[in-house]
Amino acid sequence: MSYIGKNIKKIRTVKKLSQAAFAELFNLARPSVGAYEEGRSEPKIDTLLQISQYFGLSLDQLLAKELTVNELYGFDIFKRNYTAGDVLLKVATAPASPLITAVFVSSAQYEAYVQHHAEAAYLQSLPQIAVPATSAANSLSRAFEMRTADMLQQQQGIHIGDILYASPVAPDQARGLAPGEVVVIVTEASVVVRRFIKAEKETLLLKADNPSFKQEQVLLRHVKELWRVAGIYSTSLSAPAPLENRVAALEALVHEMQDKLNRIGS
Repeated sequence: MSYIGKNIKKIRTVKKLSQAAFAELFNLARPSVGAYEEGRSEPKIDTLLQISQYFGLSLDQLLAKELTVNELYGFDIFKRNYTAGDVLLKVATAPASPLITAVFVSSAQYEAYVQHHAEAAYLQSLPQIAVPATSAANSLSRAFEMRTADMLQQQQGIHIGDILYASPVAPDQARGLAPGEVVVIVTEASVVVRRFIKAEKETLLLKADNPSFKQEQVLLRHVKELWRVAGIYSTSLSAPAPLENRVAALEALVHEMQDKLNRIGS
């Protein structure tokens, strides 16, 4: 069920537009507006898009729910008069979320970061990335750009260029990490991204997702910084790998067979 007719009538009422005036805005015949409001027909998609853009409302808002007058007054269009051709944007009524900023370490900065990571002046010279303040983001203070394909398997995982948001962990507190967590390790020589396996007395045991890389041990005394990755920003939207497609097909077949067995048993 579409609410477009009721919403058009409510918009006209709030905006104090006659059916003829509303029709003129969108090059419609006046009887068409009446038909929309009475539910005898609905606007074409191009007309819906024009109404949506003109009044700063989404198609979902126009079609999927009956808007209230209070909701409509939350939009900028009802606070001043506009003419046809204006591009209208909804004014957000909710306060802006506070942001947390994290120092951004691009892959090109890795070598410099290894040398100067403890220098306040160097850190202040780096760009910052802002993320919304949430309970999960409160401790974020670094963002690292992924440099290599170590954490890719069959094109799935962390891609080159992805940005890893991270919070600090004291190296001597690494036992508090959960096995399988992604971490960024800053050593005397490099910045690497790995999965944490376990912490031993003097070493960290790590692994890459790429099976071409062996598990490795890093001496704790060589670890200058340890970062727990809390989130990733990626623009790589890979399709499922063939193996994943086969697994999904097998799972669907198993469910189908189970359903048949259940019906036979009943």
